[in-house]
Amino acid sequence: MHLASRAFENGGRIPNRFTCDGDNEIPPLEWTGVPSEARSLALVCSDPDAPSGTFHHWAVYDIPPDVRHLPERTCAGMREAVNDFGRTGYGGPCPPRGHGSHRYCFRLYALDVPTLGLGSKARCPEVERLAGQHALAEADLIGLYAR
Repeated sequence: MHLASRAFENGGRIPNRFTCDGDNEIPPLEWTGVPSEARSLALVCSDPDAPSGTFHHWAVYDIPPDVRHLPERTCAGMREAVNDFGRTGYGGPCPPRGHGSHRYCFRLYALDVPTLGLGSKARCPEVERLAGQHALAEADLIGLYAR
């Protein structure tokens, strides 16, 4: 599989509008090469460079397997997990000031199950753990951001 964004290149800087310093919008994401046997998809975004360990910014799951992109600003009809900010949905990059450039890892999973079966208060690490257990394929997109 391949995961990409029109907003930034793999390994490139994430524009401010998709961060806490901007409008905190969901970046446009699109993908190709989903295995035909996939029954659903899940997408997670985390910062492995956070001072206290990996910080989870977002997880959206139970995405129908025929979907090939996520639009900016909304994930209507899809399930979103509680992030490490304590809110459901996307929380954009917001590293500590002066801490240098952080990597924001967007990972798409093609899954062998139609649903992860998680309740409405699922947290991002739980989505990531279950998605990893059911992954048929994965694709990564890395964006960088510093304040």
